Amino acid sequence: MRTPPRDTPPRDTPRRSTPPRSTPPRGRDRQARLLPARPGAARVEGTPPSVAVVGAGIAGLSAATALAERGVAVTLYEKRPYLGGRVGGWPTALRDGATVTMSRGFHAFFRQYYNLRGLLRRTDPGLERLTGLPDYPLLNADGLHDSFRRLPRTPPLSALGFVALSPSFRLTDLRALNPVAALPLLDVRVPQVYDRLDATSAHAFLDAVRFPENARHLAFEVFSRSFFADPRELSAAEMALMFHIYFLGSAEGLLFDVPVGPFPTALWDPLAGYLDRHHAEVRTGTAVEHVEPTPRGDLVVASDRDESRYDGVVLALDSAGLRSLVARCGRLGDAPWRERIGRLRTAPPFLVSRLWLDRPVAADRPGFLGTSGFGTLDNISVLDRYEDEAARWSARTGGSVVELHAYAVPPGAARDVEQKRLLGQLHRVYPETGPATVLDARHEWHEDCPLFPVGGYADRPPVRTPHPRLAVAGDMVRTGLPVALMERAATSGFLAANSLLEQWGVRGQTLWTVPDRGRSALLRALATWRRTGLLQRVMAPVHQGVPPA
Repeated sequence: MRTPPRDTPPRDTPRRSTPPRSTPPRGRDRQARLLPARPGAARVEGTPPSVAVVGAGIAGLSAATALAERGVAVTLYEKRPYLGGRVGGWPTALRDGATVTMSRGFHAFFRQYYNLRGLLRRTDPGLERLTGLPDYPLLNADGLHDSFRRLPRTPPLSALGFVALSPSFRLTDLRALNPVAALPLLDVRVPQVYDRLDATSAHAFLDAVRFPENARHLAFEVFSRSFFADPRELSAAEMALMFHIYFLGSAEGLLFDVPVGPFPTALWDPLAGYLDRHHAEVRTGTAVEHVEPTPRGDLVVASDRDESRYDGVVLALDSAGLRSLVARCGRLGDAPWRERIGRLRTAPPFLVSRLWLDRPVAADRPGFLGTSGFGTLDNISVLDRYEDEAARWSARTGGSVVELHAYAVPPGAARDVEQKRLLGQLHRVYPETGPATVLDARHEWHEDCPLFPVGGYADRPPVRTPHPRLAVAGDMVRTGLPVALMERAATSGFLAANSLLEQWGVRGQTLWTVPDRGRSALLRALATWRRTGLLQRVMAPVHQGVPPA
């Protein structure tokens, strides 16, 4: 009988030449927060309970892994033919006869993603299937460049370093800043940040702070659009949480890792084998159509193939999928819960264009570049700089594999027109691609990412539901923890598993997060004074040109 792997704290960069240790060293940030699992047995005793996990994205894979490790009989349903959800991949044949892997585009695995990286360590203890990119460069259409490579990683030195080194901050801009309005960024706590800022848009918040326009475009807007939303629609609370996680609250820095191969081979195929060794059943290409609670407390799951009864269910779906399933299941949860699920919104459509070019891009081009001011183009990735499959194609043909992202395309945009515009912006940013022939191309259009709108936090579901054996997981879920994007998905999946395991007296998954409050006691005090109004009263005479009493 296998025992579950030991819960281990986060580490920094992946090792490449030394064998993995059984207990990797702690991450760089000594203020990272440990969330121990509730006490319980290591594994279920006797006849194992059964759980259906619906959705095999990061959230579903995390839940299925934690449950299967502890002896639960897991059935993982996924309507697509592959694992990984929005971070999945599938084969496609190019015109030249090569079979390559297509996906929904670039994903950055930040070093703050402690729980996601813990999931990946199940099959890659040293994280050797990840590699670090040397920089996180940003380019504005006005010619301004920013970089996070040279910045100190520990706040507040990271923020001070960004202001000092960034060309987007000028002395006149600094004088115009409203530091009092910016104080909420210095002590972000969950869920309090939503109480304070969810009714404000990210755009309005930055207006109040009076951030310089160039800095806003080059840094803040790039970040907000990574949530697939225009800053005018994005909740300021979500933006503040984002800056806490990636910049102001964590000492892990803003550099990140990427998989060295396509997502299936580097990440999910090994995890599928791991689940199989823990006796989990993975049913890809199987859509769940209905979930029905029974009077005795269990749930019946009906798919497009069959119907089975389970002791517990985890719904690990995207916003649209969860909304659709719950709408078909009139006895699931209670009426207020179903109504809140029905109000979940989806972000605007996004486009990923992957191009196989007949010549390389310039040798000094980075593997990843964030852009601003180039129409809807949000970033450019040169896959053959870091992905082995693309590198092999490039070496064989002398060409390059380039990927373009448009994170928030205006609804109703003509697809062929937008695809041509992205290509035109590539030529503008990397002029050497202008004469290149596009040997092949794939364009992925999707509209299934969660929107975190102004005032929308109250409608987002928590992990626990009105039914004690039904849990929800995903990157739209309220966790009560400082996590976002892929890390929120992984964390919520583990929390969903924990909510079921504790009912069977089994110890769940230990979790880690970035610090759950501002790092400096002085800055936390200033933020508290601002919330109580004391700081505004003290500073009012200063703003009027009168020394304070």
